[in-house]
Amino acid sequence: MVSLRRLVCAAVAMLAMSIVARAEDGFPFGTEMTLEALPQAGSKRIPNIEIGDHGEVVLELWCKGGKGQFSVAGNTVIFVPGQIQDRSCPPARAQADDDLVAALSSVETWKRQGDVLTLIGPKPLRFRTTGN
Repeated sequence: MVSLRRLVCAAVAMLAMSIVARAEDGFPFGTEMTLEALPQAGSKRIPNIEIGDHGEVVLELWCKGGKGQFSVAGNTVIFVPGQIQDRSCPPARAQADDDLVAALSSVETWKRQGDVLTLIGPKPLRFRTTGN
């Protein structure tokens, strides 16, 4: 027969593991992430986003850079871009940057598995936590 003490310990352990799992899979506020993409021709640069504790975002794209804001409620997410700096980009990189900002602006939901954040919209975007 299983003792009451063992049942309570097992329940507490399951609850603790559940809380840790949710924390690891929550929206990655306070995290820097890199887009899972190949660099543009002639460059080693890959876009990354730095998400602040309150959803503020610093974007470094293939050429351009700027700021924005994530608003998150449950699994719903809205990205609002701020001012984007042109930086005299070649046309192909400028267009790729504009397309990425448009894709970020059209995301609707998100999911996170470990160090990968998937922003889901017409064009899903996958970002991976940048390790230091």
